[in-house]
Amino acid sequence: MAKTSKKHKTALTAVDRNKAYSVQEAAELLKKLSYTKFDQSVELHVRLGVDPRQSNQMVRGVASLPHGTGKTVRVLVLTTSDKQAEAREAGADHVGLEDYVEKIKGGWTDIDVIICSPNVMAQVGQLGRVLGPRGLMPNPKSGTVTMDIGNAVREVKAGKIDFKVDKTGIVHCGIGKISFGADQIVDNAKELSQVLLKLKPSSAKGTYFKSIYMSSTMGPGIKIDGSSVGV
Repeated sequence: MAKTSKKHKTALTAVDRNKAYSVQEAAELLKKLSYTKFDQSVELHVRLGVDPRQSNQMVRGVASLPHGTGKTVRVLVLTTSDKQAEAREAGADHVGLEDYVEKIKGGWTDIDVIICSPNVMAQVGQLGRVLGPRGLMPNPKSGTVTMDIGNAVREVKAGKIDFKVDKTGIVHCGIGKISFGADQIVDNAKELSQVLLKLKPSSAKGTYFKSIYMSSTMGPGIKIDGSSVGV
């Protein structure tokens, strides 16, 4: 069993487990408690009052974070030759079709997001067994199946994220880096929370936002007061 370092113990004891912090307080506290040399990710974990086993209570969507995620997103565009120049000009890291389909069939998945045009979905559909378990399968609901290839690439590069509630009813999302200013982390957290609020299923009864926690890669989880993010 791994030992807890002194710095991590100090970070844990600095957080009042019985208190719901404002999102501003939480962002500032996470930054203050950061002790690693690498730039940790900051995540928001939101437990929703939904039953993901019911198709009418599945929460899935996209959010365009105002300050991005701080992560370099590697984008592959699968499309026909007439749209490939548009994809490259928009900043896609990899562009093609048949060659990448074969490459993925061979096990290559060294990308973060795949965008494709609707007219190639028959070929992309063959990759479901490889891409599905890795969360890489393009989906019209997330804006990754579109004829507006250039705009889709630019949005993803700028900080557009795709999220889906897990089987326990929790949405986990990266909303920035510990090197971000506290205000930037706050803005991103509020944006994601508002998008989740708009996606509340009409069939979901009772309390929708059960709990919200913010954490960094190596830092403690901090409970957030929902009113501070407008929910």
